[in-house]
Amino acid sequence: MQSINPANGELLAEFETWDDETLDYVVTQAGYMFGDWGKLTPIEDRCALMKRVADVLRDDVDLLAELITLEMGKSYAEAKAEVEKSAWVCEYYAEKGPQFLADEPVETDASKSYVAYLPLGVVLAVMPWNFPFWQVFRFAAPALIAGNIGLLKHASNVPQCALAIEEVFRKAGFPDHIFSTLMIGSDKVEAVIRHPAVKAVTLTGSEPAGRKVAAIAGSELKKTVLELGGSDAFIVLDDVSMNTVVENAVKGRFINMGQSCIASKRFIVDQMQADKFTQQFKEAIESHFVAGDPMDESTTLAPMARQDLLDELHDQVMRSVEMGATLVCGGYQLDRPGCYYAPTILADVNSSMPAWNEEFFGPVAIIIKSTEPAHALGIANSVDFGLGGSIWTSDMATAETMARGMESGATFVNSITFSDPRMPFGGVKNSGYGRELSVQGIREFTNVKSIWIK
Repeated sequence: MQSINPANGELLAEFETWDDETLDYVVTQAGYMFGDWGKLTPIEDRCALMKRVADVLRDDVDLLAELITLEMGKSYAEAKAEVEKSAWVCEYYAEKGPQFLADEPVETDASKSYVAYLPLGVVLAVMPWNFPFWQVFRFAAPALIAGNIGLLKHASNVPQCALAIEEVFRKAGFPDHIFSTLMIGSDKVEAVIRHPAVKAVTLTGSEPAGRKVAAIAGSELKKTVLELGGSDAFIVLDDVSMNTVVENAVKGRFINMGQSCIASKRFIVDQMQADKFTQQFKEAIESHFVAGDPMDESTTLAPMARQDLLDELHDQVMRSVEMGATLVCGGYQLDRPGCYYAPTILADVNSSMPAWNEEFFGPVAIIIKSTEPAHALGIANSVDFGLGGSIWTSDMATAETMARGMESGATFVNSITFSDPRMPFGGVKNSGYGRELSVQGIREFTNVKSIWIK
């Protein structure tokens, strides 16, 4: 298991993966700890420890952000924001957890009846590299406060982040085996899912990975939550302020160098505004992005996380161009060390192209013309993904109607899509099922239990 700096290809660290005996020991110990943690430790104590996790994250933000940048390549500023957001979700659930998990009285013919939210046990989290801290903490904070035990199988290219997260919990005072990082490759995930101690699985990642995990967990009748890919629509109607829209289009597409499931990917623009939008979008990209060391505050173009990811993205771009898409700008790897890909715009895209149907996980924007709001919504809903999306217009009545009609887990009006601990997060269609965050997220890994007393 290797940690490689995507900005220069330098090998940072190497780790031996665990053998079967070590893996079984750690998973078994996690199962043993469930009784003490989930049934005997008061929720107030669990919340106090999670509040301490937030403190540790903030105390160590500079070192943790540097580690994120060195290991997966995002800019140092974005890495610091990710650590801060991770602290926020810990604080949020430390405050709201008791309220979200409180018994809910129900009026029936019984003398007393209510719904209780009780922990399931050990939950395996299979997490991606693109937000190596945030993705983990948005699972761990609610799951552990609910009384579950967390096992983390992180992406193999961010092993140092995985170990650092485990250390954060240790420094905060969590007992051993309440949250554990598993130093394993993807070949051992099936064995962990099938382990008798594991009761549920959550995965954030690709659609193929989600299908495999769901199939294995389904054969064991174990609960799953899947947050998979996205190809979010950014719908621009004909009554917008173009300067504001373009500014947000740059933010929405190129956050984390486009390596985000909820990044704006398909820009569906009214045909009366499309040429103006395309020109201003191109000018904004060309004037904003400067490649450099992601640790340098002046750098605005960071590398992608791995060379194979860049190669896959470039292949999608070239196949679309060969099928008739127009390359407005970009479309090449920068001539410098590291995994830097030029910010790219594709126009004249149609439904036969990869740019229409596939998720582009990197700094490539896709522009599609629409004729009216209903047509734009139809284009947005024409793909198999349904994670998020946004609508840009001054007509709030039309916007809300379209927001309800968009086939997605979230639709934002006049804002780029983002995750917020206060709102549920997840998708529909091939973007997965189940929800993270908010009250819905903390209850996903609970036994929603009816108690009826005559």
